[in-house]
Amino acid sequence: MSGTPRILCFLHTTGEGGVERTALRLCRAWRRAGADVQIVLGRDDGDADLRDMPPLFLTRPPFAVGWIETLWMLLWLPALIRDERPDILFCPGNSYTVVAVALKLWLGRRCPPVVAKISNDHGRSDLPWPVRFLYHRWCRLQGRLIDHFIALSPAMRDEAAAILRLPSRRISVLPNPVLDAARLARLVRAGEAARASRGAGRRFLAAGRLVRQKDFAMLIEAFAMARAPEDRLTILGDGPERGRLEALVERLGLGDRVSLPGAGNAEEEIGRSDILLLSSRYEGVPGIVVESIAAGLPVIATDCCASMAELLGEHGTLVSIGGRGAMALAIAVARLPGPRDDIAAWAARYDAHRSARAYLALFARLAARRQGGPAYATPGAIDIEAA
Repeated sequence: MSGTPRILCFLHTTGEGGVERTALRLCRAWRRAGADVQIVLGRDDGDADLRDMPPLFLTRPPFAVGWIETLWMLLWLPALIRDERPDILFCPGNSYTVVAVALKLWLGRRCPPVVAKISNDHGRSDLPWPVRFLYHRWCRLQGRLIDHFIALSPAMRDEAAAILRLPSRRISVLPNPVLDAARLARLVRAGEAARASRGAGRRFLAAGRLVRQKDFAMLIEAFAMARAPEDRLTILGDGPERGRLEALVERLGLGDRVSLPGAGNAEEEIGRSDILLLSSRYEGVPGIVVESIAAGLPVIATDCCASMAELLGEHGTLVSIGGRGAMALAIAVARLPGPRDDIAAWAARYDAHRSARAYLALFARLAARRQGGPAYATPGAIDIEAA
């Protein structure tokens, strides 16, 4: 291999969630750094997020595949890998590891090294014990077959090493690449706008897909218990639980205080908000938390992942998962934010371009090691400070 590695990334779609948006952000940065990046889409949703992509080898299904996009990728990817011969397969999140494992089993020694980003907590304390037991066995299979993992924090690395039964040299720590200089500047302006436009009552914001994982029902109930008369809550996002959540809002008499406007621009909503709430049962390192802290908003979040306490630091309050009373108490005493001067240094670790360079350094080492040694040899761990 000479120059930068050839990377193939596989995505269900381009607009489903934070995992996909982060993968596209990395692909853009890798392409701008001169890497040959290929993206395979399992479902063509016509998302506008592709319009400003640099030229990519982009493969879409030739027909509507609906919910079988994973099967379509598994049928299509082996031939594509044999023809295009990428140096690295990038698995962008936990929900994609089934594709990665299948490819390793299917292609054997012909499979390029797979690098999997850990996008969600592996502990999964939200699951019933028998289901959690089986899930952890599945995680161990991933650890045996996937070449290298990317953890988003040291705490996430330690948790993954224990559950996947891996030595630390096979897990690198690279913070979630949520920001760049332009995005950080917009978020800082959004925070300033939020403080300048403050009126009566506090404006709370939550964001994410309306699914069970996010536990928005608990959040709405906690808000109902703790809100002051003029407080408002906006839940940004869409998903299958919309009807249930709207019915709960109506039943609690919060129709004029809680809004669910659907998917929207997070930066704009941050610019209209005072405090971020996160009620998830499990997460990785949520981009909305990084963005909100960068904008100067305090955060109230559940202890939903190994990284959350480290991420919040002095910028927020941690409460127990599913703890309606604890969330309500934190909401009741939450204070409005003031200006801060430490944001630039804090945000630098989440810079997408810096993180992309560290990824490319890791990819180059993996690809070179494979060409010069055993098929599944892996390098030592890397972290963003050394890249």
